[in-house]
Amino acid sequence: MAEGKLLLEIVTPQGLVFSEEVDEVTAAGSEGEFGVLPGHVPFVTTLKIGMLTCKTGNENKFFFVNWGYAEIGPEKVLVLADSAERSEEIDVERAKAAMKRAEERMKKAEEIDFHRAEAALERAITRIQLVEIKRVK
Repeated sequence: MAEGKLLLEIVTPQGLVFSEEVDEVTAAGSEGEFGVLPGHVPFVTTLKIGMLTCKTGNENKFFFVNWGYAEIGPEKVLVLADSAERSEEIDVERAKAAMKRAEERMKKAEEIDFHRAEAALERAITRIQLVEIKRVK
């Protein structure tokens, strides 16, 4: 591994989503957003629905992460996620439709599992935001 780099690996039950050396990683932990640079103190944390970004030089890559765990070490960040998508793989129209369905289900809270609908809404909004951020950058 190149000096001053981190190996970032993102793995889901479907397989390896990403594996590259990067300069830094930022992710949405269950206790808040955190950043990792080479040489970071080791720790393990849970991830919530959110965005993961990595930077190599001047290039940023964006990922949607749907729950999971992150194991951080001085030279490696391993993300084990329920699901993960590269920003360019996100279908915005599908995410908008999912957001609308979740909002409709939440209006009928007494008839459905509110927490499930809330998680669906959060996933849809995060996907849409990620694509919009990517377009701006």
